[in-house]
Amino acid sequence: MLLQKYPKEVKQILAKYPPEHKRSAVMPLLYLAQREEGYITKAAMQDIAQLLDISETDVASIVGFYTLYHDKKEGKYRMQVCTDLPCALRGAEEFLNNLCGNLGIKVGETTPDGLITLEAVTCLAACDRAPVFQTQGPDGIKYHENMTVDKTMELIEALKKSTGEAK
Repeated sequence: MLLQKYPKEVKQILAKYPPEHKRSAVMPLLYLAQREEGYITKAAMQDIAQLLDISETDVASIVGFYTLYHDKKEGKYRMQVCTDLPCALRGAEEFLNNLCGNLGIKVGETTPDGLITLEAVTCLAACDRAPVFQTQGPDGIKYHENMTVDKTMELIEALKKSTGEAK
């Protein structure tokens, strides 16, 4: 249970909200639940629903809506490439297609080594610096702007080395 695993953090989060508005703590609690494994388990969603007196469906709908929450284990790093119209006009779609070719996966898939899950997202607020993507991983969220496939592959190699997965 989330409260048993992180008692101090859960209490600190709940203390920020009046008891009658404790449901507002759902997003920080989801972030806490996702912190260790990179995704939110069904059990964690049930715990959060119980803590906040809301339905599991309400919790799951928030997880499904926001791109920073995940309900299944995937790559150690999530690489989210912005593909909305302004970024597409600056080559984001071609960048993403070429990146897929270099990694040997399709959008939404994970590399065979389990390091990278590649996703297309809408709007990372850097249209004038596209192609742009964010990486989500153990070291937080990092933004990468004005990228090329070559620079991205160098970044991936650096991630492999930093995690000890380089061969």
